[in-house]
Amino acid sequence: MADTSVWIRFLKGNNQFFSSMLKLIENGEIYTLELIFAELLQGVKTNRELKLITDFYTQMQVLDQPDLIFKSGDFFRNEGLIKIGIGLINALIINSANQFGL
Repeated sequence: MADTSVWIRFLKGNNQFFSSMLKLIENGEIYTLELIFAELLQGVKTNRELKLITDFYTQMQVLDQPDLIFKSGDFFRNEGLIKIGIGLINALIINSANQFGL
């Protein structure tokens, strides 16, 4: 599961991320959360970018389950992640990866 910053680098064609991400996508080995793509939409500037992000999102394996975000908030609090500079969205990614065995 790639976080928003990795997706941004991939979408910009950054060589450090592009080939690895493309391979994961082609092999169907990448998962996402709706919130990650919502973050990507925040930065959309053109219709082309909107279409690109929307097309990727519709092809992704989106992980979701009831209370996932709520329970991730509790995970964030219990693990004291704010003290080490990890925000709620990254806590959601970590907790989701744990929940889904990734």
